[in-house]
Amino acid sequence: MPTEVQHGFTGECFPDHFNLNARPKIKEQKPGQLSDEEIEQFFTKGYVVIEKFFTKDELEPCKDAINDQLECLAQKLYKTKRIKNLYRELGFYERLTAIEAEWPGANILMHKGDGLPQAFKDLWTNDRLLNVVEQLIGPEISGHPVWNLRTKTPQSEATTVPWHQDCGYLDNDCYKTLQPTAWIPLIDATEKNGCMQVASGGHQKGLVATHQCCYGNTWYVMLEEKEMEKTLDIDLEKDIITVPVPYGGMLLLNNLIPHRSLPNMSNQIRWSLDLRWQKPDLPAGFWGLKSSLLLRSAKDPDYKIDWTEFDGVNRREKQRDAVADVLPPSEDWDFETALEGPWMKKWELTHMNRHTDKLKDGISVSWHNMTKA
Repeated sequence: MPTEVQHGFTGECFPDHFNLNARPKIKEQKPGQLSDEEIEQFFTKGYVVIEKFFTKDELEPCKDAINDQLECLAQKLYKTKRIKNLYRELGFYERLTAIEAEWPGANILMHKGDGLPQAFKDLWTNDRLLNVVEQLIGPEISGHPVWNLRTKTPQSEATTVPWHQDCGYLDNDCYKTLQPTAWIPLIDATEKNGCMQVASGGHQKGLVATHQCCYGNTWYVMLEEKEMEKTLDIDLEKDIITVPVPYGGMLLLNNLIPHRSLPNMSNQIRWSLDLRWQKPDLPAGFWGLKSSLLLRSAKDPDYKIDWTEFDGVNRREKQRDAVADVLPPSEDWDFETALEGPWMKKWELTHMNRHTDKLKDGISVSWHNMTKA
């Protein structure tokens, strides 16, 4: 079912939903929770780095799960004669790079996969991590339907994400919803291998600025620096912060802070996960394609998560269905490396590429001329 989309810029500001006024009152300190100073930084600057949070026992199963997914992908590519070697002799931080070199787009297929392994679920619902999330949004916690495995192979444009606010990918209904993100690297994330940059304080106005689509040869929306200055009052000399994160740490992000990833100039893959949460009674903004999932409730201390419905909806397929009115049918979904979604209807298409080229005349390069096909 094609999705109706409003233009992304509304000009409405909701600062109290994202700054210190949104900080919930915490009655008791729980294991893993952050200091008052760290929580204050999240709400005033829009981000905070926690350098030591996860144990090796908590993160290594995620690496094992990724290895399993990569083996599955390699087998599919090998059996269909797209690659001539399985590259099993290479390690966790090199194998996908070799596969990508032989069949460009393999890193996109890994990113596109929507299966949520048990190890990812365990990390997403980690008690200490949810205790931190409780400090940000309160004791009623849902997992947002948009989570991502980042497959940042060296010097790959497809995995170098430009400046954006997370709401730039979501519908306008969620513009008042605080959706904290934990960005969790599975290697020491440094400036050399493509760690994150943030525009400190860029969330304070509670405003989603004007983005464009699409960046370079990718499916990413982009937020120009001059727009960040003009609309979000960002000082490009003082407010742009590079945030390396060690293995075992995490970067907590407010969903309105502009951020980007730097290019990976190392010879290893910078794997990472981003996981999101919000209050259950607020709009998720995912176009009605997939709902958030209740993970914890103070109202029901014995609550057990039922993953059945969440696991049963393939987000990537739903994204494509949402623009079915302007897309030709996919001939081979399993090996389709072009990504499309309703965010492409939300912003002006200023740069056409292979991800947007499949869109028919139903999406114009000008928002004001946008009509359904």
